[in-house]
Amino acid sequence: MDLDHLLPGLLSHSDDRALDDLRATLARRADEEGLLDVAYRTIDSPVGRLLRAATPEGLVRVAFETEDAYSVLSELAAQVSPRVLLAPGRLDAVASELEEYFEGRRHAFDVPVDLRLARGFRRAVLERLTQVPYAGTVSYAELAARAGSPRAVRAVGTACALNPVPLVVPCHRVVRSDGAPGGYRGGPDVKRRLLAMEAAA
Repeated sequence: MDLDHLLPGLLSHSDDRALDDLRATLARRADEEGLLDVAYRTIDSPVGRLLRAATPEGLVRVAFETEDAYSVLSELAAQVSPRVLLAPGRLDAVASELEEYFEGRRHAFDVPVDLRLARGFRRAVLERLTQVPYAGTVSYAELAARAGSPRAVRAVGTACALNPVPLVVPCHRVVRSDGAPGGYRGGPDVKRRLLAMEAAA
């Protein structure tokens, strides 16, 4: 018997609300007791649905809808902690700042970021990226020089492609030397839209 077809009829709207309340209570208690290592939440945005995840130290992952959410959460469970839970409250500040960003009212993010998923040169690249101003761009070659390895242009491209917290750490502002946008974790169309949005603000 296919229970998936029966469940919508068995669960009333009040049951749905009760489940939501239970999830929220469990998430709050896990957080209070130090058992919530990774909280996650999804929101809709002008560039599609975004999954955001945070540790107690800060935002650790932003994933576009082109990325498989199950794979992203599995990666977090393997690389950070298996204690991953839907807990929107921890991500309220991130949600608010992203909303302000997409509305053109925020040009820099203040939320803490946890870069534990990037190590070595990749992390050095991401740290330099936070210094690229809103509506500004930098070439891959220039960013390699800023990160201390002028010849490591390909490595800069890899660091940007694997940036665990795009948007907040603005790898969309890294372009080719000829001005072409180049690749992006969210897709080239999203990168062009973000650059155009910032240029128009």
